[in-house]
Amino acid sequence: MSEKLKIKVTIADRVYPLTIKLDEEEGVRRAVKKIGELSKKFSQSYAVQDKQDVLAMCALQFASQLEVKKVFDENGIKNVEHKLSEINEILDSHLKIK
Repeated sequence: MSEKLKIKVTIADRVYPLTIKLDEEEGVRRAVKKIGELSKKFSQSYAVQDKQDVLAMCALQFASQLEVKKVFDENGIKNVEHKLSEINEILDSHLKIK
């Protein structure tokens, strides 16, 4: 069973207590750091003062990046499958000749 860890993270000046798996700590802390950096950037660049608006923009940014990555990954998988199919056909044709 995975060990659980209780941590507190601060997002938009609010503290959130979390119970996470021990091996998730680094990822959670990195995510909190990225949210902080991105929210600061949005606040400064767009003069947005409402924290809810800033967090909504952060959420949109992260979700968009994730979806774009999924599209590229899916296309990459399709390309690999296509290339493997081509290689398989070449091998089959050479094996039939011999």
